[in-house]
Amino acid sequence: MSYLTLDGVKKSFRKEEVLSGVSLGVERGETVVVFGTSGAGKTVLLRLIAGMYEPDEGDIRIGSESVVGVGPEARDVGMAFQNFALYPHMPAFENIASPLRARRRPEDEIRRRVHRIAGLLRIDHVLHHLPRALSNGQKQRTALARSLVSGPSVLLLDDPLRNVDAKLRYEMRLELPRVLRDFEATVIYVTQDYKEAMALGDRIAVLIDGRFAQVAPPAAIYREPASMAIARLFGDPTINLYPCRPSANGEGVGVELFGSRFALPPACEEAAGRDCLIGLRPEHLQIGMERSEGAVPVELDAVTPLNVRAVLLLKTQAGEEVLASCSEADALRFPRGHRAVWARPAMETALLFDRESGERIGPRRH
Repeated sequence: MSYLTLDGVKKSFRKEEVLSGVSLGVERGETVVVFGTSGAGKTVLLRLIAGMYEPDEGDIRIGSESVVGVGPEARDVGMAFQNFALYPHMPAFENIASPLRARRRPEDEIRRRVHRIAGLLRIDHVLHHLPRALSNGQKQRTALARSLVSGPSVLLLDDPLRNVDAKLRYEMRLELPRVLRDFEATVIYVTQDYKEAMALGDRIAVLIDGRFAQVAPPAAIYREPASMAIARLFGDPTINLYPCRPSANGEGVGVELFGSRFALPPACEEAAGRDCLIGLRPEHLQIGMERSEGAVPVELDAVTPLNVRAVLLLKTQAGEEVLASCSEADALRFPRGHRAVWARPAMETALLFDRESGERIGPRRH
């Protein structure tokens, strides 16, 4: 049985339905990342679990007990907010200690717990500083320490890395799993950064239109998205999508793309005769200066460095734009300016979506 359970949870504000029947089970010690665009209802979901809001319908259980109607202070839930929400008149030590003081814990226990979590998060040297003297990174760690210090059974993290710089975000993506494992908390982590979701989640729950459109491990979300909408949310640059109508012949099912016919994997047989969209991730196109088997002629329009990878903008002979990516070192093969090159799509990685519904066509492994 899941430790944290959401069962058909609905929530509306006035006439606007924000969550429309959300269901999810989270195991003890598991980190589930709730991923969605701004306004999807992620923070509302956390506040329902924390007890700041009550659901209009449905149930929320921690352990085997329903917590609907139970006040926030009695739910054994910790929460860290996007905007830090530190008490400005208290030093970092007292901010972290505040949940323990509210429970009237002994002073020696408070000191022991605060110093332990501060050491884990590497802020023990700023415990006497007021929030105004802390960097954004130190504020974020202080807020996280406050949410963890009482050892809650459920930890809610509301996009806690959004207001810190890129370097700290990268560091915390490495550090957070270690800290969370140490506390053995059941974690719901909210973000709209797909890289953060991929890095931190044991599973990702994709929230679209008030429901979880897919709940699966990160690799499955990326490789086997349940819909075109999910495929577009994961990846930078975004997935290439083209209309097509797969057909079958004596050699199997295939598709006309970029002026050539390509074979599709046997799992795509059910797409034959249907109006579809075919999706190709930029990293699944191999670009070369010379023709190779299965490659089609394209024109290289631009090469844009992107950290350790480069993005290539291509145009087919029919004028279709195609995005490809490769390592920056590999991109040095292509001199500046327009030129003819060859593109070979890895069709075994192609994704097919029903053009009308947007649902992925193919086996569901997760």
